[in-house]
Order: sequence, then C-alpha cells, then structure tokens
Amino acid sequence: MTEKTPKTAAELYAFLDGLGIRHSTKTHAPVFTVAESVALRDEIPGGHTKNLFVKDKKDQFFLLTVEENASVDLKTVHTLIGAASKVSFGKPEKLMEYLGVIPGAVTAFGAINDSDHKVTFVLDADLMKDEIINCHPLSNDATTSIASADLVRFMEATGHTPLVLKVTS
Repeated sequence: MTEKTPKTAAELYAFLDGLGIRHSTKTHAPVFTVAESVALRDEIPGGHTKNLFVKDKKDQFFLLTVEENASVDLKTVHTLIGAASKVSFGKPEKLMEYLGVIPGAVTAFGAINDSDHKVTFVLDADLMKDEIINCHPLSNDATTSIASADLVRFMEATGHTPLVLKVTS
C-alpha cells in the first residue's frame, strides 16, 4: 500500500476555487479543542463545528460534524447513522490515513483526502441550518468559512454523499 500524502490547505482552497465555491480563511494560533477556539467567535461568524471520528465493530468509519456546543449520544448514535454496532472513537492513525489530519484538526474538509471512500460523512441537520459553516482547512491553525450548501457541494465533488441527519440532542 502506498502512503498517500495528505492535501495541504492550499490544495483545498484550489479545489474549492475550481468548484466556484466562495470561502474565506482566518489564520490563528493552533487550537486543539472547542474550548480553545471559543476566543475566535467574535472574529468568525457562523456555525462552528465539532467533529467526532468514530467507528463501529465492522470497522466502518464515520465523521460526525456537529455544532460545537451540541452533544452526541455515543451510546445511541449508531442507530441514526447506519453503523453496525455502538461506535467508539477511531484511532489517530486511521484519522491520518483516511482524512489526512491529526487529532485537533479534524474537519469535514478531510473528505478531500478520503479518496478510497472509507469514511461516511454525517452533517448534523441543526448545524446545516446555519448559513455559514466554519471548519479547519486540514490544520488547526486556521478556520475556513463556507456556505452550508457549498459544504455539501464540496463533499459531493470529492465523491461523498454526506448524510444530513439530526444526530445531536
């Protein structure tokens, strides 16, 4: 198996530009948690995301992208997303292998690196009500803002059909 080199933020922006998708990015000090990123709220409007990289017992992987303050019941979410069993967190090695990111930089934009379609992307329906969604551009030292409809277009252009489901309580 050949190691794939994860795409860079510049390659992500070029991909978005190629699709005619408007996006803006603000660089900032690296943030590893939602709590650390709260300081940026005044500077970056829109829905801010929290991403949960999970797997079931059959090694099906899912990325749940939800509003940063929402809670996901990991004991029952498998019944909503089509997992074969209760889910647990995926290992950092799989996160890098499939999405090309490290823990703390997990993002829906990781779909650009999932060329083998190993991950099912789930966008929370409540988050998708926001006009603008904010995600890390494959690293945690910046935040990229994109229209929610364009996030779906981006995913479809990477060969993924995201599930838009209410997975939060």
